[in-house]
Amino acid sequence: MKELILAFFLCLSTAAQAQTIKFVTEDYRPYNFPTASGASGSSVEQVAAIMKGLNLPYTIEVLPWARAYMLAETDASYCVFTTGFNAEREKLFQWVQPLLVDHMIMVRRKGSDIAPASIDAARRFTIGTQREDFSATYLVEHGFQKIDYATNLDSTLKKLIAGRIDLMMTSEKTFESMRDEGKPVEAALMLEGKSYGIACHRDMDKETVARMQRELDRLIGDGTQDAIFERYGVRPSGSVQATK
Repeated sequence: MKELILAFFLCLSTAAQAQTIKFVTEDYRPYNFPTASGASGSSVEQVAAIMKGLNLPYTIEVLPWARAYMLAETDASYCVFTTGFNAEREKLFQWVQPLLVDHMIMVRRKGSDIAPASIDAARRFTIGTQREDFSATYLVEHGFQKIDYATNLDSTLKKLIAGRIDLMMTSEKTFESMRDEGKPVEAALMLEGKSYGIACHRDMDKETVARMQRELDRLIGDGTQDAIFERYGVRPSGSVQATK
């Protein structure tokens, strides 16, 4: 009888360990974006490398950000990335970070004379962002009233180029990617640096999340993260250090 009970619990343990972790993200180049062969990007490659190191089953799906974020909030099998870290979100998820450290930036249409010298000066303009995006939280917390929400980054960019919004918020590295692709955008106001990572549901197995963190630490420490950044034209940030 004891042997049967032991076998039963061993089966339960094996099933838990083999549970597929579902990663969701958005179209936000150069970190994560869809291709004909599946998701790609510097963050996608890091997630894939982490899971290969753990030898656990996983999926990666590109969705509208608000839906991706909601799934990680409500389903214990989900993690969402590349997610900006702040004090409010720290309490909502288990974190694996940093996938990158980057600055936020306000961007204007090329040739525009909009040039706010400070956050205070920027408040009089209409700023574009995405629902549930880290930048949306930032704008609300800093008292912005004229916020234009879109479902994804591409929609926000199209609004900016068409003159429907004055500025858009994004990361510095995403802005550089847009500019390198020939998009008619210019830097308007640089903001503070932020850490971005993988946000997993609070009830996901804690040891699994801890193993993911240790594997990311290894990728950072042995130079793999920087090599991935280089493949996508992302300048490594000197502030990226392994999280202990």
